[in-house]
Amino acid sequence: MNILSEVKNRALAPTPPFFQLLKKAGLLIAAIGTAMLTAPGEVPEILLAYAGHAVTAGTILVSICQLTVDESRLEEKLLQAVK
Repeated sequence: MNILSEVKNRALAPTPPFFQLLKKAGLLIAAIGTAMLTAPGEVPEILLAYAGHAVTAGTILVSICQLTVDESRLEEKLLQAVK
């Protein structure tokens, strides 16, 4: 199977509840980092460095969680599509 279609299928498949929570946490971490990077005024250099790391970590966490598949819900969804 083509690797791009496999990634697309995994991204569209149902995500387990635990990874949905982690995905929300990753979005929050990335949002806080972005807010710190775009804050008006002078921001200490150390906070800018941590903000960049937070955006990167949050983005990676969201990406990994999105590609995690809940196999049992996927099977149910496929069976309903066949009927």
